[in-house]
Amino acid sequence: MRLEPITWERLADTLADRLLGLKTADGGSWPRVAVDGAPADGAGGTGELAHRVADALRLRGRSALVVGTEGFLRPASLRFEYGHEDVEAYYSGWFDTGALWREVFGPLDPGGSGRVLPDLWDPVADRATRSPYLELPPGGVLLLHGPLLLGHWFPFDLTLHVRLSPGALARRTPEGERWKLPAFERYESEVDPAATADVVVRADDPRHPAWRG
Repeated sequence: MRLEPITWERLADTLADRLLGLKTADGGSWPRVAVDGAPADGAGGTGELAHRVADALRLRGRSALVVGTEGFLRPASLRFEYGHEDVEAYYSGWFDTGALWREVFGPLDPGGSGRVLPDLWDPVADRATRSPYLELPPGGVLLLHGPLLLGHWFPFDLTLHVRLSPGALARRTPEGERWKLPAFERYESEVDPAATADVVVRADDPRHPAWRG
């Protein structure tokens, strides 16, 4: 896979320009973008990149809404049903994909209301956030960021994967989170996000990202 050096700032500008002309696959009014990648220290996190792109879109006169999957975790009783470090549960059961379909993607279907719930569950307090709905005007762009996004058949119009080599991911994952590494190995094997995504950003050295898109 041939990658070209780029800065995070130029990447955000390039993606924003591309999104201005993006047509939705279903003919709807709201382009939906995945910013996928493992959470890791100093690796150009997916949330930071999603916000950079959103800011670049707003400078171009286009509305954008950033939503993180960490706001759609399932309750602790379900996440930790088989222990606090169960890889299978993390891979397939931590995130409330049904709520994401209902509260984020459904309102952006053709003829939808555009009223998106930005988050549903506070994992620290382990209770509903009760956040108000936010209305994304027609033409506004949804940027959904988080890990393991590309294996759920979500109706994205553009997918971006922030890639770390196994060594870089292991180095940048906090010690208490390293039990999750086998889930990302499985993701690489089953989903192959670097081959699946429309845009790939390598962030082994977060000071010198490179991309293919």
